[in-house]
Amino acid sequence: MSDPKLLINGALRDGVRTMDVINPATGDAFAACPLADEALLDEAVAAARAAFPAWSARPIDERAALVTALADALQARAGEFSQLLTREQGKPLDQAGMEVMGAAFTLRAFAAMRLEPVLLKDDEKGKIVELRKPLGVVGAITPWNFPLMLLMNKLGPALMAGNTVVAKPAPTTPLTSLLFGGLCADILPPGVVNILCDDNDLGPAMTSHPDIAKISFTGSTETGKKVMQAAAATLKRVTLELGGNDAAIVLDDADPVDTARRIFQGAMANAGQVCVAIKRAYVPEAMYEIFCDELARLARVAIVDDGTRQGAQIGPIQNRTQFDKLKALLKSCAEEGQLVAGGDVIDRPGYFLSPTIVRDVDDDAAIVREEQFGPVLPVLKYRDLDDVIARANASDYGLGGSIWSADEERATAAAAQIQSGTVWVNQHLALNPTIPFRGAKSSGIGAELGADGLKEYTQASIINIKR
Repeated sequence: MSDPKLLINGALRDGVRTMDVINPATGDAFAACPLADEALLDEAVAAARAAFPAWSARPIDERAALVTALADALQARAGEFSQLLTREQGKPLDQAGMEVMGAAFTLRAFAAMRLEPVLLKDDEKGKIVELRKPLGVVGAITPWNFPLMLLMNKLGPALMAGNTVVAKPAPTTPLTSLLFGGLCADILPPGVVNILCDDNDLGPAMTSHPDIAKISFTGSTETGKKVMQAAAATLKRVTLELGGNDAAIVLDDADPVDTARRIFQGAMANAGQVCVAIKRAYVPEAMYEIFCDELARLARVAIVDDGTRQGAQIGPIQNRTQFDKLKALLKSCAEEGQLVAGGDVIDRPGYFLSPTIVRDVDDDAAIVREEQFGPVLPVLKYRDLDDVIARANASDYGLGGSIWSADEERATAAAAQIQSGTVWVNQHLALNPTIPFRGAKSSGIGAELGADGLKEYTQASIINIKR
């Protein structure tokens, strides 16, 4: 992307200054991103507000056709988007391609959804109908781990509900969002989607802006609390998809080798930089040795490399701040448990860590309590199922989790006791844009995806008729 631009009121614009974008596989800058200030933010919000009446009044099938056209345009340039995504985010090129195609699929899934009026009562005394109406201007704030996919998780339902959008990507991964802004400029009416970039300084102005009706934020729990606090002043609607500390519980009838392989994939996808990745595994004492041995083997043979290189399976950590945090956490791993694979920084340019397996750790270890957000998996042993469920639930987080067993009925009964928004059985990271995704406890408020995710971008309105 030779000359990235902001998108404001249908025009591709320069910023007030620029900021380097770093390739995490090299540690070097490879592009300059335009940055907005509060004046440009106000201009973008005003454009979105002005575009709202016509966009919300447009028949939903016409809105769906334009959202589908965005999906088609994205898919037509999937190779270009994938290459750029790998350079700014670090994930291997095949995984970047999956994100791009998944983003297009998500737009199409929302384009097919409709929120029809719901008849609540119809008798001789009267008729009551619930309608869903758009909110106005939506502020969409996205993180750096899946910058394109998570933007579509917000744009799709916001646009289909009849809202207009001001989006702000993470400062370390702004370029794919800006490239998508070019598609919006070609396809959508001016002001319907606006995309701004910052250096982590526009968040407070955006979340407190009086003309933004809703904030949809994906990121850390601590930042989510600040978003909610800022939104309270104007009683904005909020959707918060926050951090997780997903537990995988392996039952004693599971195949240890096969399950270890699938749990490794669920923990190390995108170098572990997934809010809903497996972040701790609980394994029965009787199979603990063979399970840890297989995880360690997988970690040692995994190919860690620049995502543009053929065969790369695990890319770099996305940014220097997260890289330094993980290095500090790895030091505590060596003190609190036994490192059976990894635990070290790879001696090369960029932000590369070896995939790390830590065994013989306790529940109070930092690597178990905290959301590591990297290629590090602690493995804990247990004897009693009720006890391990209590241990898994003893967390402030409640985003996802999984149960692994040869007995579906037994696994389902265990899954029902896990305090998380989503619990998978014999799988992990199985997300679909038609299925709602929620966080429990400190992992979020509201829903994304599915019909419930679409409703998050609407105001329910009751029409109550007396006969």
